[in-house]
Amino acid sequence: MSDGSRIAILGVGNLGRALATGWVRARLFTAAEITLTRRDSTKLEELAQSGHPVGSDNASAVRDSHVIVLAVQPQQLRALLEEIRGALDAGRHRLISVVSGVSISQIRDALGATVPVVRAMPNTAVSIGESMTCLCSDDSDSAALAEAAELFEAVGRTLVIEEEMMVPATALCACGVAFFLRCVRAASQGGIEIGFHPEEALLLAAQTAKGAAALALKGDSHPEGEIDRVTTPRGCTIAGLNEMEHQGLSSAMIRGITVSAKAAEGLYRSSD
Repeated sequence: MSDGSRIAILGVGNLGRALATGWVRARLFTAAEITLTRRDSTKLEELAQSGHPVGSDNASAVRDSHVIVLAVQPQQLRALLEEIRGALDAGRHRLISVVSGVSISQIRDALGATVPVVRAMPNTAVSIGESMTCLCSDDSDSAALAEAAELFEAVGRTLVIEEEMMVPATALCACGVAFFLRCVRAASQGGIEIGFHPEEALLLAAQTAKGAAALALKGDSHPEGEIDRVTTPRGCTIAGLNEMEHQGLSSAMIRGITVSAKAAEGLYRSSD
């Protein structure tokens, strides 16, 4: 970033790895400017070879950085906050939490400090610059929110929402990557059944899904309007759509999202 900030991602799993990859790919940071930690730092060897400082000492990583990304599992967060509490400087550090189901007030209470805190809910498509990231903060952290928006705009699109909507955002955006990938996989399996080789079927399904998403994002029509463009009386599209609906396609997707939201809401509480 232009101000020379360094960033630390604490608790690097799949999402933390994707964030580091995405920010380097977007040239927002060099690998050397993103410190990565994990309890078993040997699992970060590949990233270390790419130039990232890696280790298991979270407090040291905090002292060497300006922006701190909390990326542990919800049940690991309390211990992490206790570990880094003494290393935090309210005038220097900004925290970004990508931990599901944990509020800003809960993080502040655990820290006993007034460090700026922003919650972010990206998905693993940050690694290729195509994430949908929801962000929130409280009124006192508007500068930190603007900085977080800059970080995540570099790896996709962002939307600032009320904090009460962060759990639903987890289900729709973070879990949603898996839901839509399962749809792509299912479409490719259908393609195999009707005669395509597996690699051909996956290409056709994935590119078609990408095109459909692009049509939905262009903003001048509703998805149903685009559907109407390709459905004709007694045609093959409407026959396929109706069969999918008879089998519960829409209701299954809606139910999956609502169940995921309920599960996300209880993740931090279950670690009590």
